[in-house]
Amino acid sequence: MFFVDTVATPGLGNHSHLAGGRSTAVAVDPPRDIDRMLVPAARRGVRIALVVETHVHNDYVTGGPELARVTGAEYLVPADARVSVPRTPVADGDTVDVDDGLALHALATPGHTPHHTSYVLREDGRAVAVFTGGSLLIGTVGRPDLVEPRLTRELALAQHASAHRLAGELPDEVPVLPTHGFGSFCTSSRAKGDATTIGEERAANDALVKDADAFVADLLAGLEDIPAYYAYMGPVNATGPAPVDLTPPRRADAAEIAARLAAGEWVVDLRGRTAFAEGHVGGAFNFEADGKLATYLAWLIPWGKPVTLLAESPGQLAGAQRELARVGIDRPAAAAIGGPADWLRDGEAPRSYPLASFADLAEARERGERVVVLDVRRDSERVKGRVEGSVHIPVHHLRARTDEIPDGVVWVHCAAGARAAIAASLLDAAGRDVVAVDDSFEQAAPAGLTVARP
Repeated sequence: MFFVDTVATPGLGNHSHLAGGRSTAVAVDPPRDIDRMLVPAARRGVRIALVVETHVHNDYVTGGPELARVTGAEYLVPADARVSVPRTPVADGDTVDVDDGLALHALATPGHTPHHTSYVLREDGRAVAVFTGGSLLIGTVGRPDLVEPRLTRELALAQHASAHRLAGELPDEVPVLPTHGFGSFCTSSRAKGDATTIGEERAANDALVKDADAFVADLLAGLEDIPAYYAYMGPVNATGPAPVDLTPPRRADAAEIAARLAAGEWVVDLRGRTAFAEGHVGGAFNFEADGKLATYLAWLIPWGKPVTLLAESPGQLAGAQRELARVGIDRPAAAAIGGPADWLRDGEAPRSYPLASFADLAEARERGERVVVLDVRRDSERVKGRVEGSVHIPVHHLRARTDEIPDGVVWVHCAAGARAAIAASLLDAAGRDVVAVDDSFEQAAPAGLTVARP
């Protein structure tokens, strides 16, 4: 009997997979922190004999080369991928044995990248799963605009053809096991759910229910901004990332924290937004460790800028360090544990700002207060409804566009509060008076605010 274990990375919206039989296994699209693949292999009592990539990833640093080195596994990469790491090239139609009666069959499925390859797991010749990487996802497909703008339309058409190839060659009951699609910005539209099959996708996936022209037109119209750090992931993966180093960073005292802020470095407070709003080091930014830390910090920080992490516990620090390493932020310049009392020099007072609800915002407007409402959601969210009179700057554009925000107290909101907390901390560090709206946007209209819709 075969098995498939899935290793989720929720912060990046990705899944890696370990599949095998009684003695050996294959790791598909492994994360950089390879211990998360080694542990389930050890639990199963199997040796990782193969490590395969569906494509050169743009959203995270792969652990493929290092996992292959540590385990002695063969490292398989699509033949047309431009990489300089030692590997075994895989072409369309190639088959490799995983274990007795268990084999992996390569299917060229270009679209997310020109070289993208899916892998069908076959037991005694019967398809039992397909690893689709960034090709066919749950209800959608991987976005085709991450490689080269001039190729986007061509790759969108290829996505349509690849989805039809998978649906045409595989039975309805075969589970579809993608890498992207669980909150990843590599998806062309929002994917829902954690499990699907070829048959379910055949009935509902736009790539399989729309003709090519309609599919491509809708896909291209729905594409949004690409996270800035994606530009650095592909080259790192093509040349081979260094082994991850998760040893604890050097500890900084209050004087060093102040010096790093004065030097223009980033000091990131990992605590929850409520604790940060109640009291924090002036100039620090709030990226919650429990949110999409790696995505948003890597998106907003100038690449290569030194970062010092402030955490409330060693565990929180270690988790954040691990998550950031997955996107190439390898070594924090320094770190500190505790709270503002530990991070401020003698005589310094913590900064703070209010958290509020949409009902509080409505009351402030009714009182005639000079209120600036800042919406930091993405374009696709705002077109579905916006607070009348609000200013719109997506959070990933905020640092470059703060001069567009009118004078007054800035009430900043997103869809649920997490991005508003990031934005509020950025504005607070810039010296603006802010209120972070920690509320669901669905409460805006019931609170009495006018919500305009297209």
